[in-house]
Amino acid sequence: MSNTTTGKTPADKTSADKTSADKAPAARTPAAGEDQDLGAAGSQLTTAPREEAPNLPSLGVIGWARWFWRQLTSMRVALLLLLLLSLGAIPGSLIPQEGVDALKVEEFRENHDVLAPVYDKLGLFHVYSSVWFSAIYILLFVSLIGCIVPRTWQFVGQLRGRPPGAPRRLTRLPAYTTWRTGAEPEEVRDAALKLLKKRRFRAHAVGDAVAAEKGYVREAGNLAFHVALIVMLIAFAWGQLFKYEGNKLILEGDGFSNTLTQYDDFKSGNLFDPDHDLAPFSFTLKDFHGTYEPSGPNRGTPRIYEAKVAYSEGAYGEEKSTTIKVNEPLEIDGSKVYLVSHGYAPVLTVRDAKGKVVMDKEATALLPLDSNVTSSGAVMVRDGYRNAEGEREQLGFNAFFLPTYGGEGSTMLSTFPALINPMLALSAYHGDLGVDAGFAKSIYQLDKTNLEEFKDSDGELFKKQLKVGETMTLPNGAGTVTFDGVQEWAGFQVTRQPASGWALAGAVAAILGLAGSLFIQRRRVWVRAVKGADGVTVVEMAGLGRSESAKVPEELGDLAGILYEQAPDAPDAPDAPKNDDDTPDSPDTHVVPAEGAEK
Repeated sequence: MSNTTTGKTPADKTSADKTSADKAPAARTPAAGEDQDLGAAGSQLTTAPREEAPNLPSLGVIGWARWFWRQLTSMRVALLLLLLLSLGAIPGSLIPQEGVDALKVEEFRENHDVLAPVYDKLGLFHVYSSVWFSAIYILLFVSLIGCIVPRTWQFVGQLRGRPPGAPRRLTRLPAYTTWRTGAEPEEVRDAALKLLKKRRFRAHAVGDAVAAEKGYVREAGNLAFHVALIVMLIAFAWGQLFKYEGNKLILEGDGFSNTLTQYDDFKSGNLFDPDHDLAPFSFTLKDFHGTYEPSGPNRGTPRIYEAKVAYSEGAYGEEKSTTIKVNEPLEIDGSKVYLVSHGYAPVLTVRDAKGKVVMDKEATALLPLDSNVTSSGAVMVRDGYRNAEGEREQLGFNAFFLPTYGGEGSTMLSTFPALINPMLALSAYHGDLGVDAGFAKSIYQLDKTNLEEFKDSDGELFKKQLKVGETMTLPNGAGTVTFDGVQEWAGFQVTRQPASGWALAGAVAAILGLAGSLFIQRRRVWVRAVKGADGVTVVEMAGLGRSESAKVPEELGDLAGILYEQAPDAPDAPDAPKNDDDTPDSPDTHVVPAEGAEK
């Protein structure tokens, strides 16, 4: 099986060039009998379970249960469940959810008489806690667990074991090379063992051959990817069940205590208990400081946005000072306090018809409408006011505030977000504000159902623009309103998202595991060295990979080239054929490349 060429090593002859590849037989899939010849050496290079077709006539109850379990724990079903979970999450993003915004859900029900009952029956207003979404979630979890546990134990067994011995016929493997050498078989095997260990193969001598294996990281990465998915599923479920999120608008100088009644709005997971799970802490907003880009294309863009607060942990904790910035929250006992918004609160003094102060320099927060903090809201005088006839009434004012007013004749929009030329526009109402009706109402809008307009001399709604220090006198001696100044407020969001660290770790591990399983190939190499019939040592090298790839023949050729330098060709017999240049050929060394590799 040899011919002769001079000056060619196995590495030269095993490279994918024309001289060697043309002589290499085409790769093929071994027949069933050939698989048996490979024995343990040809066993799966993965822990993936083999799928077996069910023997339908003899299944029975236990057989069907076993078959169903195998289907559930197969990769195909796991991917299908993952796809269903992704599709099932889409309605949760498109349809308002009761746990996120109950008001939008009620508005949707009022506007869609036909769709709303259907969505209710399908659980689309609470997708993530619905029966069908939970079923997909649990089945995916069980599928991954059932797939990972046996494969992990199998992989541990492979790590504790040794690479299988060389098959009887190395020529049947997809990558193969051979040559004859004058070195002793023991010397060749020792050199091969050292070489393979140096190349980070797990290698050992078995009989007349050296067996080596490499690329366990591929299977480890595959298992790590699936374990990471389980960690992410658990972390996501835990976070959704025990999370909470609340918002609070705080004026400078005011404080907040982390209790349910202090929040402007609050939502939490199904297993969260506000009476026991809220971290005990409090803080006071000492000062809000914001600066803005004064000119250029980014004019008005915030440059500094920070809130100086004094906080304490527990009921009697020591007071500490800190600064909360955008994306730099205050973290207390697993809860994070984020700075999320900012605005202005005009300070007003209101007197009744007799000059009695019924609102004494009280700040009312208004909500921003644009990036320049043009703001609107409502000012309400609920108690203590009496009109010119001495009757008890309530006052309400629609308020429109501009931190930087462009001047007379300009639009009613602020030209800059900072307090440069503040202006407050008020329109006045009197009557019943409806705040004592017994149900919640927005404090930023007037309910005009039982309110009457104050009229000006033209019979129109009475309204006026005020600068700081100016006073508006209500018609018919009904009282006065003085614009005393402006106070700033900051909006905070208090959140707790348990297991978020585990979810991040799972995501990173999943990416690393997936990279390992995609870019690393598990493969086996055998080196056999035995005495031939003429007493000359015959060296055979063969490689086998989990998947057909050109990497195995290339790596085998590289290894063969190095080993060839330590165990070169044996001298040819006297009757060896000659080339035209009278130089003897070296023994035939070739690699059978994996199917699909370039020749």
